[in-house]
Amino acid sequence: MEEEKGKLIYILPNFFTAASIFLAVISIISTIKGNFSAAIFYIILSLICDGLDGRVARLTHATSKFGVEFDSLADIVAFGVAPALLFYCAVGHDYGKVGSLVAALYVVFGAIRLARFNVTTGTYEPSVFIGLPIPTAAITMAFWIGIYLKYDLSKGFGVFLIIAMAALSFLMVSNIRFPSFKKISLKRPNAIKILVLLIVVFFSLLYLFRLEFPAVLTLVYIVYGLVRGALNLSAAKFHKKDKPEETAK
Repeated sequence: MEEEKGKLIYILPNFFTAASIFLAVISIISTIKGNFSAAIFYIILSLICDGLDGRVARLTHATSKFGVEFDSLADIVAFGVAPALLFYCAVGHDYGKVGSLVAALYVVFGAIRLARFNVTTGTYEPSVFIGLPIPTAAITMAFWIGIYLKYDLSKGFGVFLIIAMAALSFLMVSNIRFPSFKKISLKRPNAIKILVLLIVVFFSLLYLFRLEFPAVLTLVYIVYGLVRGALNLSAAKFHKKDKPEETAK
């Protein structure tokens, strides 16, 4: 009986990973059929399943090498292939070979991002991601494509999406550190109250602006990572210049 329970514990997180791949394939099929709204919705559902598999594995202490590899394979389908195809069919095909190239580069760089994550996990502080996480890149592009289609911004705006897709691809393989929010402490005074308030505000804005709010939120996250990276780089250069003077003293 105990052995069966142990097996079930290891199956549970992998179930969510499998669900993530399944939803990604449904998203791809929806894109092929031209139902882009459904494709975006399935990418979001896939993201939720992807978030659950890791948390379930940690809570049940059921992490395994198989689970890590399975999760990476799921991510390249859900957040690499699915959004790249959505991008190409909704926007990129209007730009010929450039659109094809950008879509392909996104998948390749996404795969590199996942491979690097697997081999470097545990070698840097857990409060940051090195390079933009591929799920963040995927939903950022998905939401902005949704806005592009909702407001019929095909005239000229497609170029910005081409540039944005290329930028997201390079950010994934960059050394810029983005916050992970994994180590948020709920033991601080009023932390629960603040969290509840933030959740209420989040879902209220999400209800009012289903596409616009998350699109802006993901953009703010990316810009925050870029600004923080630029400030840290400037601070490092400033301290490096000051070192010789301090030594001389």
